[in-house]
Amino acid sequence: MKKLLLIVFVLLVLAILVFVFAFGKEAAAYFRTWADGRNTAVISYIRNPQEHRDWELEALSHCGDAPFALPTSGFIGYLYNDSFSPLKIHQGLDIFGGTEAGDTAVYAPYDGFLTREEGWKSSLIIRVPEDPLDPERQIWIYMTHLADAQGNSLIDAKFPPGATEIPVKTGDLLGYQGNYSGNPLRPVGVHLHFSIVKDDGQGHYLNELEIENTLDPSPYFKIDLNARTAPKTSPTCQNN
Repeated sequence: MKKLLLIVFVLLVLAILVFVFAFGKEAAAYFRTWADGRNTAVISYIRNPQEHRDWELEALSHCGDAPFALPTSGFIGYLYNDSFSPLKIHQGLDIFGGTEAGDTAVYAPYDGFLTREEGWKSSLIIRVPEDPLDPERQIWIYMTHLADAQGNSLIDAKFPPGATEIPVKTGDLLGYQGNYSGNPLRPVGVHLHFSIVKDDGQGHYLNELEIENTLDPSPYFKIDLNARTAPKTSPTCQNN
């Protein structure tokens, strides 16, 4: 019996070590998101946004000479480097509108060329030929959850599936926040997911699901939006 318990204990320790080795950063980010109160704040906001209007920022607002305008109104709940899953680090921002699907407008945060791939019900991507922080490189702005829970698109009709390289300017209406998750039985809270995606060097965007393929949005908005250093509920403009 003792030998069996020892084997079980050793296997458990090995399993923990494998998990830590494989998902150490993700697990640490998940713990931090809870410890910092970000998950609690998001839940509180979704349940009663009226009590937290002071957490919200306005669509198209700028911080000083920041290159990007905020693409939608609401509470920036999950930040870059946050984690709401112990196996994944959040690669962008989740901006919660505190409204029903289809009510909170989403705008282009910067000039570029918009593409909506065939089959994209809720997603758009904007090619920015010259990164305003590094004009020698191209970047991409990815936005998703612009559909209701059943997958009915809330993207403006100017951007049908298959649309490519449509010029857009800062402030152009793109659609509305939704809660599409891909499964009608499991809608996400109404919000916009926003990320800045790297180019592969050959004119194509990289896989946005990997945080290594994305950029910290903080300097583009001049707001601390990195979960490692940002405040829990009320991000504000940086002084420089």
